[in-house]
Amino acid sequence: MSKQKDTDYLFISTRLRSLENRLLTRERMERMLEARSNEDAAKVLSECGYDGLEPLSATALERSLAANRRDTFAELSSMSPNPGIVDVFRMKYDYHNAKALVKCLATNQDPQRLLIDAGRVSADKFREMVQRGELSDLPDSLRKGIEEAQEKLSATGDPQRCDFTLDLYYYEELKQVAKSSGSSFLQGYVRLMIDAANLKAAVRLLRMKKGAELSGTVLMEGGNVSKTSVAAAVATGSALAPVFTGALQEAASLGDAIVKGGRQTAFEKACDDALNAYLQSSHLTPFGDCVLVAYAAAKENEITAARIILSGRLSGVPTASIRERLRDAYV
Repeated sequence: MSKQKDTDYLFISTRLRSLENRLLTRERMERMLEARSNEDAAKVLSECGYDGLEPLSATALERSLAANRRDTFAELSSMSPNPGIVDVFRMKYDYHNAKALVKCLATNQDPQRLLIDAGRVSADKFREMVQRGELSDLPDSLRKGIEEAQEKLSATGDPQRCDFTLDLYYYEELKQVAKSSGSSFLQGYVRLMIDAANLKAAVRLLRMKKGAELSGTVLMEGGNVSKTSVAAAVATGSALAPVFTGALQEAASLGDAIVKGGRQTAFEKACDDALNAYLQSSHLTPFGDCVLVAYAAAKENEITAARIILSGRLSGVPTASIRERLRDAYV
């Protein structure tokens, strides 16, 4: 693909800057949290373009969120000079579905309720391909990941090994697609994603006291922080904050506290907020591929926030507990 210029994104940037006005802001989140009824909270979300929320139920919520995500991806792909950028956000659903399909096939369970139809491959088609063992039409990395995950699961009987394998293929393909896109902003975002994933994995390993055994299996190359440095800290039980200097240092400090018995919620939030802070830097650029990358990620974060708030309300979770789980808003 020929190198694209920022001006190639002039139209889509103008369109997305307009659509940002409909994103779920912190003020709208607070209105949803403080609404007198669940229906009133859903009306606030309707202002952001979500349909099918009446009557409100867990099923109606998931259908509305899924439809909004599907429509967003379709619109972004149709407008983007490089649809491959949108694939970076779609592919996590391919790998999620791959995990569900491989494990359910091995245990003779129906995977339908676990599948999310938001990837590059439709969920129904994906299910049929895996069940028939006909994977040739899948993206090469995804196909290889599934084949290796099936081998690992068959050899060990450990579903976690299946997940580890597919995660490694997922992040490797993320790096490849981001590099192919030619977007330095997207590549920076993916590097930070890998750092956050490695930090979370390091905290889990330290808590499980399985650093030496699993660090080579679950940690990934390609972040701003070298895999070797993270693995060394895990192997020796050292603090993570001195390793993750920069954007994730605060999150790493909270991770060190978790290893000693701290709270998981604040750590997870700090990791996500670091990614969001990177995206917010796109506000300084009037047009370019960074506007598309940031908006696609913001929509994903918006859907997560909407689910946290409305699912929490439907389940009777206290408002303070819901608020504690919310991440910083993009706008």
